[in-house]
Amino acid sequence: MRHRVSGRKLKRTASHRKATLSSLSVSLIRHKRIRTTMAKAKETRMVVEKLITKAKNAVAAETTEKKNVHARRDIFAVLRDRSAVAALFNVIAPKVQTRPGGYTRVVKLGQRRGDGAHIAVLELVDFNTAQEQAAAKSVAKAAKVKKKEAAEQAQEKKEPAADAAAAAGN
Repeated sequence: MRHRVSGRKLKRTASHRKATLSSLSVSLIRHKRIRTTMAKAKETRMVVEKLITKAKNAVAAETTEKKNVHARRDIFAVLRDRSAVAALFNVIAPKVQTRPGGYTRVVKLGQRRGDGAHIAVLELVDFNTAQEQAAAKSVAKAAKVKKKEAAEQAQEKKEPAADAAAAAGN
């Protein structure tokens, strides 16, 4: 029986499970949003929340001349990716400094067609990339429409001048 045993095995050995959660954590830190199965999302959330808290506390404790190297080494032991550790300390930790926890969100998407697995999106709460992408897309679309209208107006101005030149030529 598994009474009071936390965590999911994810049908993997301990080393494979550790590597999977590390890889998912790095992807989440890099892209701010990942799509995976529900069980993996919930397990990754537990790992990432602890890493962000450790980084946030280290950034708060850092002085101008001394960085908290111990916290960086602890986090690097889990992530094994320099760019992800740098992003965690330089971008994510300062942005969540005032948040008392709950840095991630799991949104259920439904079932995968092939095997019926429950799919979810795991994202960082303070980094709403989907909303930013939608806003950027709408701005780009508006600019494209405006440019097209300006081109049509310029074409209309050229046509009467071309008609007048053709009439003068005849």
